[in-house]
Amino acid sequence: MNLIDSFREFINRHTHFAAKDKLLVAVSGGIDSVVLCELCKQGGYDFAIAHCNFQLRNADSERDEKFVGELADHYKVDFHVIRFDTRKIAKEKKLATQVAARELRYQWFEEIRQKGGYQYILTAHHADDNIETVMMNFFRGTGIRGLKGIEPKRDFIVRPLLFARRYELQRFLEENNLPFVSDYTNLQDDYTRNYFRNQVIPFIEKSFPEVNENILSNVSRFREVETLYNQAVTIHKKKLMEWKGNEIHIPVLKLMKSSPLNTIVYEIIKEFGFHALQTPEVIALLDSESGKYVQSSTHRIIRNRKWLIIAPGQLEETTLVVIDEAGNWPFPGGELHLESIASSTGKATSAPTIALLDAAGIKFPLLLRKWKHGDYFYPLGMKKKKKLSRFFIDQKLSKTDKENIWVLEMNKKIIWIVNHRIDDRFKITASTKMVLQIRSSL
Repeated sequence: MNLIDSFREFINRHTHFAAKDKLLVAVSGGIDSVVLCELCKQGGYDFAIAHCNFQLRNADSERDEKFVGELADHYKVDFHVIRFDTRKIAKEKKLATQVAARELRYQWFEEIRQKGGYQYILTAHHADDNIETVMMNFFRGTGIRGLKGIEPKRDFIVRPLLFARRYELQRFLEENNLPFVSDYTNLQDDYTRNYFRNQVIPFIEKSFPEVNENILSNVSRFREVETLYNQAVTIHKKKLMEWKGNEIHIPVLKLMKSSPLNTIVYEIIKEFGFHALQTPEVIALLDSESGKYVQSSTHRIIRNRKWLIIAPGQLEETTLVVIDEAGNWPFPGGELHLESIASSTGKATSAPTIALLDAAGIKFPLLLRKWKHGDYFYPLGMKKKKKLSRFFIDQKLSKTDKENIWVLEMNKKIIWIVNHRIDDRFKITASTKMVLQIRSSL
């Protein structure tokens, strides 16, 4: 089968775009992207060309931009081009140059895709790129997901040359007498991919001549393995993870009996900003006391009695709300509604969202704030003061529950732990004439 037929078959089997679709082809000017353009032309596909000038190779970068523009003229297709001050941007973002270039490239491609009404973005990644990717991922320790290599299609990105080896593209280029430009940096070992391409793989080939073919065969097998793996992980997650609001609760005993424990824990926590090296720390929580936690950039995993709780990371909250009259008072946790009512209508209630206070003892302004260590009050029904931290232990509140507690204060006295308990000193009595009723939507 010739290359154009293999190209069409791969598209039909793996990518499913049609001749009527508008395609945006990413072109550097090298062999791979030039061949991709010619295959799109011979295959009758509707395409345009996009080129990024990263200004990293001085005159060669200018040469490449000019060459790709002439290629677009040759095929009589639209040409999109952009220039990036890549080194400056990489420095500002504190990224490696190649990482910055990759981010800039794909962000711009997506902008052009949306503005131009293109269905897909085509890149010229081929089978040898896939071999290099799989080997790098193996040494990085990315697991099964990395060993399946580059996907033929991900969202709007399509790689329709993954079936072809580099030598096949070279042969097609020569047979069709196609011009191209060379990037001398591909011969340098400054970047990891180049080092694997120029040094590691040729060295391995000396002992295992069929290493490339074996890796490509493994790629298809690992894709199927990943499917089975994900199905098994999904079953474990359903058994272990219980959503409660924006938190996930996992029973410690049930998790401890799960096998393989390391893999299951990692698959659960990785979606919440945790990396593989934190897996042992999370497992250690299974034998720790309540209150211990492990932090990621976005979440915490907290040991709370018989549970592990995955909760959004605590944000520093400095908001204070000064309440100087009755009415509605919004705050980050919800809203308070204050009104004065006659004592005859202020019947006692056990609803935690309602506080009924003797209005005679209340003087505005009131201060609504988050609780802090050292706070104390006189719980309703008690004549002795109690620290809030001790009260929360008695109420069996979790660490995240405690972090969401607000208090209403007057003259440095806590009159209500919102949604929990009023202070006994401000309760209504038989002599109360007016009641301050406070309703919380927290």
